[in-house]
Amino acid sequence: MAALLKISHFALVITIFTLQTKISQSFFNPSRSVSFITTITMILDKNNTTSSIASTADESSLSDSISVCSSSNSTSTNYDELVIAPHVGYKKVLVTGGAGFVGSSVAEALLARGDDVVIVDEMNDYYDVRMKENNLNRLRSLYPEEKRLAVYRGDICDEQLMHDLFERERPQWICHMAARAGVRPSIQDPYVYIHSNIVGTTLLMELAHKFGVQNFVYASSSSVYGGSKSTFFSEEENVDNPVSPYAATKKACELLAYTYHHLYKLNVSGLRFFTVYGPRGRPDMAPFKFVDRVSRGVEIQKFGDGTSSRDYTFIADIVDGVIRSIDRPYPYQI
Repeated sequence: MAALLKISHFALVITIFTLQTKISQSFFNPSRSVSFITTITMILDKNNTTSSIASTADESSLSDSISVCSSSNSTSTNYDELVIAPHVGYKKVLVTGGAGFVGSSVAEALLARGDDVVIVDEMNDYYDVRMKENNLNRLRSLYPEEKRLAVYRGDICDEQLMHDLFERERPQWICHMAARAGVRPSIQDPYVYIHSNIVGTTLLMELAHKFGVQNFVYASSSSVYGGSKSTFFSEEENVDNPVSPYAATKKACELLAYTYHHLYKLNVSGLRFFTVYGPRGRPDMAPFKFVDRVSRGVEIQKFGDGTSSRDYTFIADIVDGVIRSIDRPYPYQI
């Protein structure tokens, strides 16, 4: 028993990641229980009240509160008191960054429930492009009809491309997952982050209001919290002190989102993702790196003094939250 108690947190995280990957074929099943990851997380963090994964027995009990967050502008609005009934029925959804980890996972779930999806992705080489190609090929093999799944390869900052796309496809729902990711690389090359994240998001919001989009959901990031010392993060917490260009661009997008809501009444919801992991995950993220290096007998890279810790969010739970947000056109939410 004493030996078991000495099993490292790291080893258990690797075990969880491996087991979750093995059950990846069923992770979009509506009846998938999320109690497994919850139970393990509670065991790991039984004395840590910062765990961000809610305990639930099955999908049906996962509260709508996932996508009903307090507005960061709640002092001057009552948006956090609104309860928006979900939109039901057919949608054509534009998914930017649809070849990536989160984007392709959301696209698959939307297609599986009967919606049509338009993907736009520049297929940049931030990580191995073959992984993105595999994601697109997988979606195309499942949904070969162009009517169900349209794919555009290009930069969301390309005004002509995006205007032509909106003219041709007329999407009424936008799921904006495209972004240049990575905290450390943003310090080395901040300009590409400003281009992709701020310029690209501004263009999309401009087109969204001009083409009468019903709901605009975009990916923000937990990085906006910067060096916060809070035990519990809150949407109402002041996030005016980003510590990386990446975080600064995400904060800028949140400000732009409110501006477009204020000026044009665009329904817009921002989702601050906390590190996402799971099947077809990004190779630059810790879970993938840990499993890869351990399996090859290579020493794990360590940043900092080794005392930091963080929670991870399984991709199926992220997809669930994104889709719930798409279905509920709140005026303005973070």
